[in-house]
Amino acid sequence: MFFRSIILFILAGLAEIAGGYLIWIWLREGAGVIWGLTGGVVLIVYGVIPTLQNFPDFGRIYAAYGGVFIIMSILWGWWVDGVTPDYYDWLGTFVALIGTAIILWSPRRGQEREAAGQ
Repeated sequence: MFFRSIILFILAGLAEIAGGYLIWIWLREGAGVIWGLTGGVVLIVYGVIPTLQNFPDFGRIYAAYGGVFIIMSILWGWWVDGVTPDYYDWLGTFVALIGTAIILWSPRRGQEREAAGQ
């Protein structure tokens, strides 16, 4: 479940960032409408991916995606846009990922019974 969850987070992050980037290219850089339409389709796929997670709480899943998207956005900017992350980019990313881990994997009251099938 852990590795499946990580893969889904990465796929969703790529879909959100790539879809938004394609629309950015269309609207901000004057690329053809096919770029925008493709970006829209990719963003629809992004909206579907979180439903494949095994976590029951919509809000927690999307909050956790926020942390994952931060690191993926920093990496995208570095590799695609050529903006080298600085110390504060990495520090903020680290803090966000710690928060993401707390949201996702902290024990919650009542989960012990759910895990035992009661």
